[in-house]
Amino acid sequence: MSEENAGRERRLTDQQRHDWLRLIRSENVGPATFRQLVNQFGSARAALTALPELARRGGARRIKIPSEGEIDAEMEAARRMGAHFVAVGEPEYPPLLMRAENPPPLIAAKGRLDLLSQPAIGMVGARNASLSGIKLAQRFARKFGQEGYLVVSGLARGIDAAAHRGSLETGTLAVLAGGLDRPYPPENHELFREICEEGVVVTEMPFGWTARAKDFPRRNRIVAGLSYGVLVVEAAHRSGSLISARLANEMGRLVFAIPGSPLDPRAAGANKLLKEGAILATDPADVLDAVAPLAGQPLPGPERMDEPTDPSAVPPPDESDRGRVLEALGPTPVSPDEIIRHTGLHPAQVQLILLELDLAGRLERHSGGTVSLIMTGD
Repeated sequence: MSEENAGRERRLTDQQRHDWLRLIRSENVGPATFRQLVNQFGSARAALTALPELARRGGARRIKIPSEGEIDAEMEAARRMGAHFVAVGEPEYPPLLMRAENPPPLIAAKGRLDLLSQPAIGMVGARNASLSGIKLAQRFARKFGQEGYLVVSGLARGIDAAAHRGSLETGTLAVLAGGLDRPYPPENHELFREICEEGVVVTEMPFGWTARAKDFPRRNRIVAGLSYGVLVVEAAHRSGSLISARLANEMGRLVFAIPGSPLDPRAAGANKLLKEGAILATDPADVLDAVAPLAGQPLPGPERMDEPTDPSAVPPPDESDRGRVLEALGPTPVSPDEIIRHTGLHPAQVQLILLELDLAGRLERHSGGTVSLIMTGD
């Protein structure tokens, strides 16, 4: 039985948690790759042993794997801060996030972990929000909280901060794009401390990690994955809030938008979402009425990890097989099933070759499980 299957029946041991953290912190290992590695080798520890050779076969000279000491230091930093690493499948792991595509194997969490089991509504919007938008966000968030929903947002200035403040007394969750010890932006540090005491803060990023621009879409994905629906209060045409809405839609979550004046550029993105089919929200009841039937239904069963592959059941791929897979790949995303049909290789062989390319930093993964080759220009 794989470690993740075991994690649904009991908690990880300290050693397993250490190994999981070391694997997910390794170079080119994201949630999807982590899952494949544990499927392939049966445990994070066995996968760590295999990483250098897999990356070499994929075309990399080396792969960075954190030392035992580096992981010990991160776990000690979490203990000093009063934070916990929660693994997918453990009782505290948010149940809806676990059903998202490739959920983070581990999240660092600080605050009231009991809130993570509550049904949640996400709220996002403009950083340079109008006073009207801030008031609306606080009013909606307060009502959501009073009705028993956890309000999820990203701790950004503007609408995010207003949503957190409006739901601080009833339950709010902040998702960070950096480490738990690197909250951003600086002006929300006091709000961050309040949420750690009265709500809960989570991140998939390492301690000491300062958020970069490309980390915010990852944060937005978690906001969407935690929520039955995501409400956009104010958003310009080119706004990170629209990324959250798109991700929520791809996950099958509901997307709501509050309309705004056509003369206000901060409303352009929300108005565009409404034209594209988002649910109109002019009152908190519009959101609550749509979410209530979903929150009242039992969640579908979690996507289980496969049993470890039996290496003797399928011959390992050779260089000719790798060449055929590389030839089938390009900059346009394709599904592994298409590659399997095109090459005629066994699914386990194709998956292993894709894993090797991924660990070598040559593969990009897309929503829906599709993959593409990263073109270098050589």
